[in-house]
Amino acid sequence: MPKIVDHDVRREEIAQALWRVVRRDGVRAASVRTVAAEAGWSPGAVRYYFPDQEGLLSFAMDLVARRVGQRISALDVKGSALTIALRYLEEALPLDAERRAEFDVWLAFMAQAQAESGAGALHGHVDAVHDGLRQLCESLLRSLSEAGGLREGLDLRREAELLHALIDGLALHSAILPGRTTPARIRQLLRHHLETLLA
Repeated sequence: MPKIVDHDVRREEIAQALWRVVRRDGVRAASVRTVAAEAGWSPGAVRYYFPDQEGLLSFAMDLVARRVGQRISALDVKGSALTIALRYLEEALPLDAERRAEFDVWLAFMAQAQAESGAGALHGHVDAVHDGLRQLCESLLRSLSEAGGLREGLDLRREAELLHALIDGLALHSAILPGRTTPARIRQLLRHHLETLLA
């Protein structure tokens, strides 16, 4: 009986091999050949799924965003509106080994997108994730407001922009200075910021 191959699983295996190459050697080192060697596959097998480097990078970058989205969609948080908002926002922050790996790769991809004017696919992913995180911030603040939890007179769009900037900054600090910006410190600062908005 022929072996059934799950092509989605194979693509993710290749993308995760690419993540390891990127974290160790940078985006420029992530060719079809080096990723194939990392995955223990032949270059031809990798090209079956990703004919060129651009398609491989695009899929690997999209996988980061999809994983975050899947975790957020799977959440079933009970408690106050503040507790729920904090739990959702934590999924966008590098608070454990898996999320740190995702953020390291995401940071490398963003740097590459900025460095190469021709990296159109990478720019598209960066824009989509940026917009998605902003929408999450707006949605959570709107929920807090509708629950009567926020101070009156707040400009929710401006506050969402500030919250988005805080999340980006905390994630970056955790990558640059992990000894100082620990998961506990990130959670503390995020909670403190949201508490300053409460009624």
